[in-house]
Amino acid sequence: MAKFEEVKNGVIFPVGEKNEAYAHFFIGQSYLKNLVADPKIDVGVGNVTFEPGCRNNWHIHHDGFQLLLVTGGEGWYQEEGKAAQFLTGGNVIIIHDGVKHWHGAAKNSWFEHLAITAGIPEWLEPVSDELYNQLQK
Repeated sequence: MAKFEEVKNGVIFPVGEKNEAYAHFFIGQSYLKNLVADPKIDVGVGNVTFEPGCRNNWHIHHDGFQLLLVTGGEGWYQEEGKAAQFLTGGNVIIIHDGVKHWHGAAKNSWFEHLAITAGIPEWLEPVSDELYNQLQK
């Protein structure tokens, strides 16, 4: 049984639907609930939920930023050229414009964060199994 099973039901915000629109940028299953999607506001806010082992591809936000507010479970965040950071509820990650990074669940845990995003994402290569399988807290 995976850790933090309660995350699959939403810790604070609803889990949302299977993240089909972005599925080709993820390894594993994620879920997305858009919380703020107002065309008059240049910032999107979404609750992203990751099944155990799920992670997104490396990506860069251009002409913007991303803030991750971890609300539940255990996961990882990594910037290119730096060590991966283990994440748990209450962690905040600030991702500046142009920084190549990825984030996702730990192998044996559900994971959930709010993503506050501005700018245009450039989706890149998947995070290799070799890199991911070496992660240890």
